[in-house]
Amino acid sequence: MNQYFFNLIFSLHGRHFLIDDLAIFFAKYLPYLLVLGFFVLIFRQAGWRSRLFLFIEGALATILSRGLLTEIIRFFYHHPRPFEVSNFMPLITQTEIGNSFPSGHATFYFALAIVVFLWNRRWGMWYFILTIVMGFARIFVGAHWPLDVLGGAIIGILSGLLIHLLLSPQFKSLSQKPITEEAYSAT
Repeated sequence: MNQYFFNLIFSLHGRHFLIDDLAIFFAKYLPYLLVLGFFVLIFRQAGWRSRLFLFIEGALATILSRGLLTEIIRFFYHHPRPFEVSNFMPLITQTEIGNSFPSGHATFYFALAIVVFLWNRRWGMWYFILTIVMGFARIFVGAHWPLDVLGGAIIGILSGLLIHLLLSPQFKSLSQKPITEEAYSAT
């Protein structure tokens, strides 16, 4: 099933250079724009506490999903990338050889998308749409299997939800405390 859906999506490449170029852009460069957008959202928050908590929540969710869970899974479960199995050249050459499951891009950006969604629904919907497009593009260019992206999405979303659930009570309690002049002058 994984091979079938990969072949279905990957077979779309090479039909028109514009489609290939868009897929390469979405797979390789869209992630940078999503990170930039996250920092824009942080600076649009009212108050330094909100900015700090949004940054911390995003950082911890992505560290948990991409830095810890993805690497632990890859350490114990080796799954080669599609171009290694089928012996073809992917459309993006920066893709490293090695473990494919779960997609590191998917874990990172779905964790970021759920955090953004929990803070700002409108921005979050765009983040989910763009992250899905990026995941599809990663399959299209031959970097990942469909289940790599799906597994990464699940890990990323669950990581983001877990971090949000753990940090929400602290944010609510801190956001209700006023800054006194004594506390301000002590810093």
